[in-house]
Amino acid sequence: MGFLLMFSLVSWTIIFSKWMMFRRARNANLRFLRAFRKATRLDAVAAATEQYRAAPLVTVFDFGYSEVARQMAARSKISNPAAVERTLQLGISEEITRLERSMSWLATTASVSPFIGLFGTVLGIINAFQALSLTGATSMRTVAPGIAQALLATALGLGAAIPAAVFYNQFGHSIKELGARMEDFSLEFLNMTERNFED
Repeated sequence: MGFLLMFSLVSWTIIFSKWMMFRRARNANLRFLRAFRKATRLDAVAAATEQYRAAPLVTVFDFGYSEVARQMAARSKISNPAAVERTLQLGISEEITRLERSMSWLATTASVSPFIGLFGTVLGIINAFQALSLTGATSMRTVAPGIAQALLATALGLGAAIPAAVFYNQFGHSIKELGARMEDFSLEFLNMTERNFED
């Protein structure tokens, strides 16, 4: 039961922190995207990125802008658009890795907790039968503590597993959605790069 309480406590901590993180990320993404689309030059966007730091799109922008700046410093033009595209993909990968952090704990809790609860159920039933054999009585008072322990273990297992499974799936959907937004943004970034720097 101690293990199940620990799994549940850590899971709920992760759930609340992830929920807040995804909420901030969505709001910051919307604000950053509005600013990006209003801007006509990449350097104007780069100057304003600090106020949108919670946005995953800012990480992708930073990766792309650093590659553009390197190429501009070397040849005063974008000589390798494919390198800019690859760098944007690296930014997307970096951000998705950050968003997926601690998701494995939720998956583990969802899959393991019912089995731990089942193990506790088995131990509770064993205790009930042992009490029955020791006293030789068949009253409810004899077996009730063991049965109660068994049912409590089952409830704790399910109580830890169900929220973890629900939020693992919900957050997985949010990560896919944010990943798609980053892919779309990388195309917008490439378009602005072509308008600003390519001949």
